[in-house]
Amino acid sequence: MAKSKGGVTVSKVWELCEPIVNALGLTLWDVRYVKEGADWYLRIFIDKDGGVDINDCENVSRAINAPLDELDPIENAYCLEVCSPGIERELVRDEHFDRFIGADIMVRMRRPIDGIGKDFCGVLTAHDGATVTITDHSGENQVTVNKKDAAWIKLDDFD
Repeated sequence: MAKSKGGVTVSKVWELCEPIVNALGLTLWDVRYVKEGADWYLRIFIDKDGGVDINDCENVSRAINAPLDELDPIENAYCLEVCSPGIERELVRDEHFDRFIGADIMVRMRRPIDGIGKDFCGVLTAHDGATVTITDHSGENQVTVNKKDAAWIKLDDFD
């Protein structure tokens, strides 16, 4: 999630979108306001049991478009994208980590960890506001890392 101006934008958009998304029978997974090249993107990630489809994305886009225009939380031009977090969804918020305790995850660190490297996988066994604990599949080795030191933490749903 972006900080400063982007963090304020994300908070405002989250507050606006969450009840609309919930009313459509979906869950708001994440909101990101990012600059890629010269363009700004407001990405609304939605989820539901069984996964979302293009119709869900279209329905949310239509439902939030006018309220977003009215709220006008973004000064510059941007592209609105409503999408699924995907099968390899990135775990970002505390509720994501709560929901997926016991699940297989992949981690990419910003810098290698001695004896482990930058990329590793295992089972998410614990988390708090700042750290996550991952146990390898043998159950013998465990590592606790600071979330801020990870480039990303995603579900590993390919087994």
